[in-house]
Amino acid sequence: MAAIRFAVSRTYNRRPVQPIYLDNNATTRVADEVVEAMTPYYRDLYANAHAVHSLGRSAHSAVEKARESVAAMIGCEASEIVFTSCGTEGNALAIRGLLDAAPKRRQIVTTAVEHPSVLQLLRALASRGDIELAVVPVSTEGVINVDVLRELVSDRTLLVSVMQAQNETGVIHPVRAIADIAHEHGALVHVDSIQAAGKIAVTASDLGADLLSISGHKFHAPKGIGALMIRRGLKLTPIWYGGGQELGLRSGTEAVPSIVGLGVAAKLAVAALPRMDDVRQLRDRLESAITSDEVTVNCASQPRLPNTACVSFHGKAGDEVVRALDEVGVCITSGAACHAGSIDPSPTMRAMNTPLRVAMGAVRFSLSRYTTEQEIESTIRVVRDEIHSTIV
Repeated sequence: MAAIRFAVSRTYNRRPVQPIYLDNNATTRVADEVVEAMTPYYRDLYANAHAVHSLGRSAHSAVEKARESVAAMIGCEASEIVFTSCGTEGNALAIRGLLDAAPKRRQIVTTAVEHPSVLQLLRALASRGDIELAVVPVSTEGVINVDVLRELVSDRTLLVSVMQAQNETGVIHPVRAIADIAHEHGALVHVDSIQAAGKIAVTASDLGADLLSISGHKFHAPKGIGALMIRRGLKLTPIWYGGGQELGLRSGTEAVPSIVGLGVAAKLAVAALPRMDDVRQLRDRLESAITSDEVTVNCASQPRLPNTACVSFHGKAGDEVVRALDEVGVCITSGAACHAGSIDPSPTMRAMNTPLRVAMGAVRFSLSRYTTEQEIESTIRVVRDEIHSTIV
């Protein structure tokens, strides 16, 4: 592929004072209400939540209040919530904790477009002979082949692990149908709702989830805090040991301020779900304004997260598009955030068998409920009118 050089129009020769942030699937700003709620637990109510004195009891009460808020967000009982440090840890605890607790079944089924925290872990376990791994393909539009999945799931299947919504394309997967297939064979279901939470409804029972992961920094909570729902009665083995916090599954002193922040962010996210329709309209406006024969939206025919636009600039390099937009103050990412800067098409584009000249130019615009119409109009102007490319 020819190298790409972008030239920025001289009429737009300086960055805006405040960058336009359209990389919210990578991480989000912490909501003001969340920062305000967390602050006392750094300065005044800073005791260990397992201490028996009054300050410790106050911290413990705050943790349990947050647990209730997170449970309400995903439609489960508070006793089914274990706090984690992030989505990656939650996914690992779900998979490794279940595997260690259920030695008789060894097959795990997943899809070709899962997050690396699931796919790389499962491939590592398979390479060591710990599991039998089956990976379900997707179509060119990112649709999971449910018929193939149905053929792969059997009475030896321990777990089916599937994303509720794909982080790069935003495609929403038919999780309930997949869960029904798994449960017919006595297999359990882990749902990675890390990208879905805060953008669409996440209800564990409706999804048929036995385990479900979320991560706070995807919906305006701080980094370093997440949660794993574990269905009542389901037994996992801890992946590390210590003081026995979080049902004995995640020992270590609780990060009380972050947990408080997660609880507040969960409440805010539930209240803001109706506003995601406005976000969808902004996303659709962006897509319709910048697309052409050579600039197309990936997976546009599928149900997608309302905030996510995976756009391919044909014949161009996605990381060059990212750098060019960054020069004029628009922050996006090339493919998934964990593949930023890679010279290869993302694993998601490869799994979808996207043509190389389309796959190489895939970038992701991801909005939040704080994204404004003015920001989208400015982005449209920059993409459509201000950035010109030449092939060297």
